[in-house]
Amino acid sequence: MLRPNQPPEACVYPLDEHPDSFHLGVRVDDDLVGVASFSREPMPEGDEPGVRIRGMAVLPGHRGRGIGRAMVERGLAIAAEGDDPPALAWCNARTSAAGYYAKLGFEQHGGEFEIEGIGAHVVMVRRLDL
Repeated sequence: MLRPNQPPEACVYPLDEHPDSFHLGVRVDDDLVGVASFSREPMPEGDEPGVRIRGMAVLPGHRGRGIGRAMVERGLAIAAEGDDPPALAWCNARTSAAGYYAKLGFEQHGGEFEIEGIGAHVVMVRRLDL
């Protein structure tokens, strides 16, 4: 679902094992129905402390129940803990998910771009230091 038509190892990201990275999951009964990864990294064109959301997915039968919103908000709260909270949150969102992130307070930054084998994306950004 996260990376259709690709092997499971395509969902392993470079900073997954970094000490500042963390991963959230939501279970309903015994089923894992949502996942999201968070890593401390600035946006590619910037140097402000940021937290990047990657690999977020909710099973289709569980969408629309607030699971994704809960993971994003909890992840941002965890990222804000400590001495050096991030100034912003960002992600490379599929264009089909840009509206979803906009509802969570993210704004599009720049134009559309293609990630080979996955599809059209946009960068979505939410200021956390306001």
